[in-house]
Amino acid sequence: MIVLLYNIRSLHNVGSIFRTADAAGVEKIYLCGITPAPFDELGRPRQQLIKVSLGAEKSVPWEKVKSTARLIDKIKNGPAGRGYKIFAIEQSKKSIPYYKVKLSKSNLERAALVVGNEIKGLPSSILQRADKILEIPMRGKKESLNVAVAFGIITFSLLY
Repeated sequence: MIVLLYNIRSLHNVGSIFRTADAAGVEKIYLCGITPAPFDELGRPRQQLIKVSLGAEKSVPWEKVKSTARLIDKIKNGPAGRGYKIFAIEQSKKSIPYYKVKLSKSNLERAALVVGNEIKGLPSSILQRADKILEIPMRGKKESLNVAVAFGIITFSLLY
């Protein structure tokens, strides 16, 4: 499984996703748009991110990417027809409850989870590229969960 983080602003959220990704055995994290990398442009560690990730930025490969749409198109098509299935985590009219998706081990290896901005979520240009849009049904008064929490719930649900 690979992960794409689209325009996530919070260093704490990115650090938490790194830590969860490490625990889940994620192959790689792509940091898209304004999502901060573990190190700034001068190579200095971002302390807030590092503190939360507990070193997972060293064990989970990552790459900073400018065009999320271009990356999705590339990984979706893949070499020799072995592209990734794109699973966007977002509430939308086309979303389905996350627990309705079960992946075999081989399908899990070719899965890409895409999570978006804490406020705006994922834009339609990304949702249109997704094979499935997954949501966590809400029972309370709040309309959503923290992006790192939602990532953890859905990632481990897909693993088991």
